[in-house]
Amino acid sequence: MTHGDSRHTGIDSWVRAHNDKATALARARTEPAKSHASILINPNEGGRIMFYAKFIVRQHERALLFRDGDFVKFLEPGVYRYVTVLHKYTVERFDITVPVFGHRLQDFLIEKYRADVERHFDIVTTNPNEIAVIYHDERVTLIMAPATRHLFAKGVRKIRVERYEIVDNFDVDQRLAKRMLAGTDPLLKAVADKAIYARVVPDGHVGLLYVDGELKRSLAPGFHAFFAVERGVSIDLFDTRVQTLEVTGQEILTKDKVALRINLTATYQLADVEKAVRAAKDPLDHLYKEAQFGLRGAVGTRTLDALLEDKSVIDKSVAEHLGAHFDEIGIAIKSVGVKDIILPGDMKDLLGKVVEAEKAAQANVIRRREETNATRSLLNTAKVMETNAVALRLKELETLEKITEKIGNISVYGGLDSVLNDLVRMKQ
Repeated sequence: MTHGDSRHTGIDSWVRAHNDKATALARARTEPAKSHASILINPNEGGRIMFYAKFIVRQHERALLFRDGDFVKFLEPGVYRYVTVLHKYTVERFDITVPVFGHRLQDFLIEKYRADVERHFDIVTTNPNEIAVIYHDERVTLIMAPATRHLFAKGVRKIRVERYEIVDNFDVDQRLAKRMLAGTDPLLKAVADKAIYARVVPDGHVGLLYVDGELKRSLAPGFHAFFAVERGVSIDLFDTRVQTLEVTGQEILTKDKVALRINLTATYQLADVEKAVRAAKDPLDHLYKEAQFGLRGAVGTRTLDALLEDKSVIDKSVAEHLGAHFDEIGIAIKSVGVKDIILPGDMKDLLGKVVEAEKAAQANVIRRREETNATRSLLNTAKVMETNAVALRLKELETLEKITEKIGNISVYGGLDSVLNDLVRMKQ
């Protein structure tokens, strides 16, 4: 049995038991009157002794008089005496301060003694397509089920009736719902728990209202209450904030038959919950499977070298695949990214050697290129000095500077010119 079915069954049972609860409460407050047997000497009968029953109806009471078990009439406040020689009289009192009057002969009294009933009671009847909320002195006292009838005593409290058509109308006023669901009257609260379905939709969420299994509409964040009489009502909650989907441990073969293990992360947001739910039984499961398909398509059609050269190509391919599938059903794909690409152990070692060889070759090329550049620079310098005495002299001075950096003391004989010439000659 589904949740909606069980809810519907509960409402049906409440409708059947509704009158019994109200009647039981009223009966518990209805006091069968005790008669006081008395003796009366009737002078009109030659002083014959007569037996009679005496009944007292107080100001806050009304009573039903029965003779030999048959209803006779309603009794107003007062003192009543009835001769009991030929008949047995009984009285059933009821307190008019109690809102609901429940009696086993209620329907009989309405049909046969309607004028008397209307003088003492307000008659409230609901048709099969409505419920009624009863107020006494602006306080909710009862929720009447469809196709029911109740009597409410006149004289103390002012009655007000609000009727709600329940064929197409589901909403209950928030203040009314909270008042009834949090009431202190146990009978009213028990009835409200069965008659009203209420739920809070948190901030950042959307609620979907289902009535008898049919999706009716979306609900914004806040408190929502609906009549659940003769129908199954439920609300499913969906988070509309940006969420993360992890697709982990995917074993996929590349185009050149290399097995890779890939972990993918996608972020998404439910842009139109109602559309997403109508399009897919489980939107999130559908998104997970499509992410798997998109990942396999991106990896299986490319070689390992192509994937390692540009890993972002997987992100772009999967994002395009998901976007094409989910934009039209109300799910926005925010981002897609590959977290890890894990190679098999032997492939990892082989790839490491390849990278090492490539880096060694690159280093050798760079070293040769720099040596060639250095040689070419020396050759150019020699050609300049061969044709230019000043350039040669400058080179001599540069060489002298390097030599003198390693000499602590210099003794000069014959002048500075001799020093320059002899030192250059020594260097040569």
